[in-house]
Amino acid sequence: MATVARLRGDVFVDELMNYLKMTSPIGELVIAADEEALRFVLFQSGKMAAPAKPEWEESNRGIVKETVRQLDAYFARDLQDFDLPLGPQGTEFQERVWLELGNIAYGTTISYGELAKRVGNSAASRAVGLANGRNPIPIVIPCHRVIGSSGKLTGYGGGLPIKEHLLALEARQASFAV
Repeated sequence: MATVARLRGDVFVDELMNYLKMTSPIGELVIAADEEALRFVLFQSGKMAAPAKPEWEESNRGIVKETVRQLDAYFARDLQDFDLPLGPQGTEFQERVWLELGNIAYGTTISYGELAKRVGNSAASRAVGLANGRNPIPIVIPCHRVIGSSGKLTGYGGGLPIKEHLLALEARQASFAV
């Protein structure tokens, strides 16, 4: 298997990165994980489309296999809360935003301004939007549940039609808090 170097403290550690392509109702996704955690859910279409890296090894086992199982259940409306080890990597601020995204309940939406308040800086809605857009594990970390203060859908890495589809999937229990 291919390895990926990750910085831990001040030491680089090689970790195995596995991936699997998944066909979903919103198009093909690439799921990537190392032995510890899910690292990426990558759209294969839209402005943020990103393929698997050449050094990753295709494998249908472990965390990638479980992620595909849970995503299939989510798309079938049989799962609302993912139970996966997550390992998004970003700045301290991005990671705080991504952690807070995980607290947005299935079927609900909040505004970027509300998300900024929840991370402790009500004036940071633009920075929150940028962090939201860099979420490496969309759907599982539900960045699609963040909308504009007017209630309009705004940017999404997979494209607005995918964001709209995900919100519609969850809509039978939707409540809007902007």
